Amino acid sequence: MAGEKTEKATPKKREEARKKGGGVARSQDLTGAVVMLVGLTAIHAFGGKLVAHCRETMDWTLHLIGHPEVVSARGLPWVIMTVLQHVALAILPIVGACAIAAIVVNVAMVRPKLNLHGLRMDAKRLNPVTGFKNIYGPNSLFEGGKSILKLLAVGTIVAIALIPMIPSLGGMIGMTPQQLCSAIVGDIYGIGMRAAVAYLLIGIIDIVYQRYRTEKSMKMDKQEVKEEAKQQALPAEVRGAMRRRQMQNSRARMMAAVPEADVVVTNPTHYAVALKYDGSNPAPEVVAKGVDLVAARIRELATDAGVPIVPDPPLARALHASVEVGHQIPEELFGAVAQILAFVYRMAGKRQRAAA
Repeated sequence: MAGEKTEKATPKKREEARKKGGGVARSQDLTGAVVMLVGLTAIHAFGGKLVAHCRETMDWTLHLIGHPEVVSARGLPWVIMTVLQHVALAILPIVGACAIAAIVVNVAMVRPKLNLHGLRMDAKRLNPVTGFKNIYGPNSLFEGGKSILKLLAVGTIVAIALIPMIPSLGGMIGMTPQQLCSAIVGDIYGIGMRAAVAYLLIGIIDIVYQRYRTEKSMKMDKQEVKEEAKQQALPAEVRGAMRRRQMQNSRARMMAAVPEADVVVTNPTHYAVALKYDGSNPAPEVVAKGVDLVAARIRELATDAGVPIVPDPPLARALHASVEVGHQIPEELFGAVAQILAFVYRMAGKRQRAAA
């Protein structure tokens, strides 16, 4: 079937996807499972020192209660900062182990590469309608269902390990806190490890699925592969000249369409988007757009042709970020564009009546 994406992504497409922050499979479940396993192991290894350190800190704090002159001399902030420092030193080995595990597993999943593209301002991220779709879209519903299944799987494994222990827990009534901790710490560690191993299996399944999903989304059709092969076969100078010629022709066509537009929405100085609505399409179409010098040229052509220019910074930025030239505006912008077109048509009608 023509246009069917059946070919694997080429290295060039993968590299372009990486530059845009995509094209790489990630699994939060795998990261969480590894961190959980490492965290439990670290607690098992350093738990005794952690408890001893906290006990010493508590003894020191209670000792200060009997010597208020020390607190008065040094101040309460000194006491709080000293306690926080002791607590931080006590948990540092566990927190450090978890942090290192998270970094290692993410580096293993994603090839490290400096990418500043994600730091750029993107108006699409500020669009509330797009954000609503991301939160309540099909992918989010799938992730929600997957989370419920994970909870049920891990909860079932924990319940299977915990239920046989319930009769013995009744015999621990009357134990001191220290005796109770000594009696159940091993059981708690065992249950936690079972849950962590179950979570790890879920994470492995998830990363396999994420890689399959990423590869499927990156697939290309045969025509795309052929076009890319042709481009790669040409010298770099020729490819650059072709790209420049294509950009020049595209910009010339875009500028030629400005006098035919119904309205130009501006920022008012940095952005300019020309819209046309002739009734043949279900929605207005963007016929030209640009920033800075290109935007200035669009405003100049619109002024010469008598096309109304309406300043609306939020709408101009949203149109420029979300709609390509030659495409219709998205549904979430219908209302804002309709108001501007209605205003333009009213003003045009008033001028016609005045002229008559």
